[in-house]
Amino acid sequence: MAQPRPGPNIVAFPALSRAASAGAGPHIARLMVSDFRCYRREALETDPRPVVLTGPNGAGKTNLLEALSFLAPGRGLRQARLGEVDRRSPSPSGETPDVAARPWAVAARLTGPAGECEIGTGRDPAADEGARERRLLRIDGAPQRGLTGLAERLAVLWLTPQMDGLFLDSKSARRRFLDRLVLCFDPGHAGRLNAYELAASERMRLLRGEGPAAQPGWLDALEQQIAEQGVAIAAARLDLAARLGAVLAEADGSFPRPALALQGEVEAWLGEMPALAAEERMRARLAAGRALDAEAGRAHLGPHRSDLLVAFEATGVSAADCSTGEQKALLIAILLGQARLMATERGRPPLLLLDEIAAHLDDGRRRALFDALLALGVQAWLTGTDHGLFAAFGEAAQFFRVSEARITRN
Repeated sequence: MAQPRPGPNIVAFPALSRAASAGAGPHIARLMVSDFRCYRREALETDPRPVVLTGPNGAGKTNLLEALSFLAPGRGLRQARLGEVDRRSPSPSGETPDVAARPWAVAARLTGPAGECEIGTGRDPAADEGARERRLLRIDGAPQRGLTGLAERLAVLWLTPQMDGLFLDSKSARRRFLDRLVLCFDPGHAGRLNAYELAASERMRLLRGEGPAAQPGWLDALEQQIAEQGVAIAAARLDLAARLGAVLAEADGSFPRPALALQGEVEAWLGEMPALAAEERMRARLAAGRALDAEAGRAHLGPHRSDLLVAFEATGVSAADCSTGEQKALLIAILLGQARLMATERGRPPLLLLDEIAAHLDDGRRRALFDALLALGVQAWLTGTDHGLFAAFGEAAQFFRVSEARITRN
């Protein structure tokens, strides 16, 4: 199988034998949003079929997908700060928009093979002015500590027009994309990422002389924690990429087969030695590199520097060198592969949010996408301005019209 271009510290993934099986996944039976972006208060009820939202630009279609993306841990599909999501209404003078009196909230009834549950999340209205923003979560009416409970009940993945340049974007954008795929299987991955970032930030603070650097063992303890979390993060990414790569290698149809590889020092070590040995090497390298990191103002080693490499399997051409259309097709293929992997291993595919997905696909690939979504039993939410682009769904999908932040069933 062709692989991404060879280079230092690249781990590629050979094909493995794996049979994919689709299964009906959880779906949103009812969604309600309040004070969210352009929506004052709106609700809709849906069944397990794909949901198609059509309407003019600026009507609120993407805002609805963003609301759904907050049913997963993180900052949603726009990576927005919590306060940025609050609905804004004109001031009495009609000049400057004012933040709505109530913070935004999203509530959903989730139905699936595991039964029903009610999920409610939103910005904490009790947060003091100037304090760090906080997101609240209730599941079946019970307050939750943290957002792990979301990942345990529902996986949410999305593609937006802003992601079309993912393969030309920064490494951090591709790591975020990969980490969301990992999170579908491993809710604890988010906690490890947070712990790693906090420890790495504290280490840099001490190296800059802003903390009690003279305290014996302080840096040693931080570097041990960074090494433990860093190796665990790299191992989880490698594991997911290998399993996903096996599914992608067996895919057929109108979408190209992506070949995946991870580039990074820690990932390369894990191909040569046990995790404990990789932790010790990373800890020792961090200790030896303190002066260099202090001078540069950043750590030179760790999974925060890794990269996801994607290539066109048939030719070995890097995704970054493919046409815009082929890059889009590769992204769709990866998401469909992830959905198949989840259906096979967990018995339930993710919720898919596909913003303006049909406009840039030819008729053959549009139909292939619709067929794949129906075969997977996934509830996909698709948006577009042209209702006719989704006509091939027929009665296999449910259609809604969005106009001026109002939703009506077609």
